[in-house]
Amino acid sequence: MNKKPFVTHEQLQEIVKKYPTPFHLYDEKGIRENAKAVKEAFAWNPGFREYFAVKATPNPFLMEILQEYDCGMDCSSLTELMLSNALGITGEHIMFSSNDTPAEEFAYANKLGATINLDDITHIEFLEKIIGQLPKTMSLRYNPGGVYQLSNGIMDNPGDSKYGLTKDQLFEAYGILKEKGVERFGLHAFLVSNTVTNDYYPTLARTLFELVVEIKEKLGIKINFINLSGGVGIAYKPEETPNDIRVIGAGVQKVYEEILVPKGLGDVSIYTEMGRFMMGPYGCLVTEAIHEKHTYKEYIGVDACAANLMRPAIYGAYHHITVSGKEHAPEDHKYDVVGSLCENCDKFAIDRMLPEIEKGDLLVIHDTGAHGFSMGYNYNGRLRSAEVLLKEDGSTKLIRRAETPKDYFATFDCFDILKGMDYSL
Repeated sequence: MNKKPFVTHEQLQEIVKKYPTPFHLYDEKGIRENAKAVKEAFAWNPGFREYFAVKATPNPFLMEILQEYDCGMDCSSLTELMLSNALGITGEHIMFSSNDTPAEEFAYANKLGATINLDDITHIEFLEKIIGQLPKTMSLRYNPGGVYQLSNGIMDNPGDSKYGLTKDQLFEAYGILKEKGVERFGLHAFLVSNTVTNDYYPTLARTLFELVVEIKEKLGIKINFINLSGGVGIAYKPEETPNDIRVIGAGVQKVYEEILVPKGLGDVSIYTEMGRFMMGPYGCLVTEAIHEKHTYKEYIGVDACAANLMRPAIYGAYHHITVSGKEHAPEDHKYDVVGSLCENCDKFAIDRMLPEIEKGDLLVIHDTGAHGFSMGYNYNGRLRSAEVLLKEDGSTKLIRRAETPKDYFATFDCFDILKGMDYSL
């Protein structure tokens, strides 16, 4: 089975004349259509807001597109907060969900008026020492422990996760927050990553909605917003059926009306924090075949490497590959598609059946729009690539330039040893 790239072979041939490979390419049309669909899927909830997980694709040009659909930003670090602030995103449009958080990050989040979502009960005292009076709005992250299971099987093991408070800690923490003057309360949970099922959010919603009712009845505390966080995944493999966000939204609404509305909680806002679902399918890594090797296996060497997309290298993640211009050719050659790092795991595909690849062919590695560029690194001195936006009208825009050797050596600028270094090739 094949996946159709959002960019045609003819378009790609023109784009590579302007931008050297490798580069990450993003589909503005797809991003906009998806953001609109998410907003419509939860329009039944007047307080709904998607907080885009900045960690997935921290690019201001893409974040600005999501702003147009009233998306907030889910930040987990100082630089993500700073990036949001630079775009004029502050206050309730930032959800600060972090863990093992340094003091200066809590202080900066509070300065921006972000909603702070605490990962541990001990962070209440830690935060209070940093900023003094706690904010009027606070959120807590819940971890139910054990194994999280849907009707279609075991999804993940929250009991092994470092995130969140136990149920007993959660109840104690809400009581402490109320005593310290907090007036608006949120509940957050992230239990499963990259689910390709429409059942996850409704099932999680039931867990959290029932908990919110219990909190109200036992503590007399009303939860004002419930953050379903992320976990809604994408179909990386062509045989997988993509999630339908409208079906998911309707499923959450059904549980909302069943559990919350009868308990007088029909005004609770629903939040989401999706990164992969918002951006994943709308990005690809474009790379050129530059070598072939015939030893114990057949290898195709490309000019990208794990420094540009590390998911396959670190945990064997599948990313579909299209050989541009050969979409209808028979897939009768078995290849390992590899990069140039001095690590044997630097492989985009292993034993993958593809059309015959010749040096100079362009390969499109699908679904890199989230956790693609952002997970890049500089091992082996490899430089991170450019990011390019394919606009709705078919034109392109450079939204991040490629790194240069000067960028790589920039953090030595406080020493004399490399002063006067010649960066020319």
